[in-house]
Amino acid sequence: MILPFSPELVLLLLALSKESDLDDHALSLAIKNGDQKAFEEFFNRHYNHLYRFMVSRSMSHEEARDLAQKAFVMIWEKRNGIDETKSLRSYLFTIAYTRMLNHVEYQSKFKDTELPEDETSVKNTDNTLDYKELIQIIKKIISEMPEKRGMVFDLCFMQEFTYKETADALDVSPKTIENHMTLAFKDLRARLTQIYGDHLPKDFKKLKKD
Repeated sequence: MILPFSPELVLLLLALSKESDLDDHALSLAIKNGDQKAFEEFFNRHYNHLYRFMVSRSMSHEEARDLAQKAFVMIWEKRNGIDETKSLRSYLFTIAYTRMLNHVEYQSKFKDTELPEDETSVKNTDNTLDYKELIQIIKKIISEMPEKRGMVFDLCFMQEFTYKETADALDVSPKTIENHMTLAFKDLRARLTQIYGDHLPKDFKKLKKD
């Protein structure tokens, strides 16, 4: 079943007409001022990319459509608070990513995939680790990172996006992505060492140094 547009988005898009040729800064300012044509152009520029991003994060097609549409609706509803000096595209992806994490967390409550409360129980004296268990722990560590850092690390490390692909998605420079990754590796290495101690796999002991 194809998920229909939300009523608010349908009514909004039906009221729009021709695209403009505004650049990103002017587009953000126009949307902030309530320009529906500018919002349509923003939607047309970024909807497919955002939708594919959601699907790449293992969301179903229906979930991806729903999350993407709600992110755009939020942009419009919160347009008075737009900072036109910052990337509206990055803000859009951050909204969608945050909603996705909330969705996954909600869904996980109904699955038997929770981590053991006693983190020491994940240690393995045979110096071998269950792969799925390790992935769940890494995801938990990511969720505890500052939002943007966790998002960057998830894309680059877990989803194997290149720095350039991640920079393009978030509308920042590859150097910014590199800085986020450096801090994220420090967080990951510290937490894994805390959890596994001497049983930390050799590959993770070689994580990027300070």
